[in-house]
Amino acid sequence: QVRLVESGGGLVQAGGSLRLSCAASGLTFSSYSMGWFHQAPGKERKFVAYINRSDNGTYYADSVKGRFTISRDNAKNTVYLQMNNLKPEDTAVYYCAASRLVGVILEGNKYPFWGQGTQVTVSS
Repeated sequence: QVRLVESGGGLVQAGGSLRLSCAASGLTFSSYSMGWFHQAPGKERKFVAYINRSDNGTYYADSVKGRFTISRDNAKNTVYLQMNNLKPEDTAVYYCAASRLVGVILEGNKYPFWGQGTQVTVSS
């Protein structure tokens, strides 16, 4: 059974930092590309960042470029999202997701496995 568990969310002031973690089990982690998405109240889920399974290539939404960094540790079956210079508009539930597809995957429906999410709240 595949399981993804996010952690590291919380309340932070604007300009602050958080590091989210997503621990995976029940799958061969190194064979999966990983993505981070977020969903704010009343809004649709949006792509945030992606890291591929082969060469650790990354891709970011324009809104987070230069502020967020996605990384992975295959030995720990964990993907991370370092979030710096946080803004109130980053407030959302953040989800990690896993896919075996190759190429940059921006669409949520191409990720078959999802975590339960972790809340990030940025106060102004």
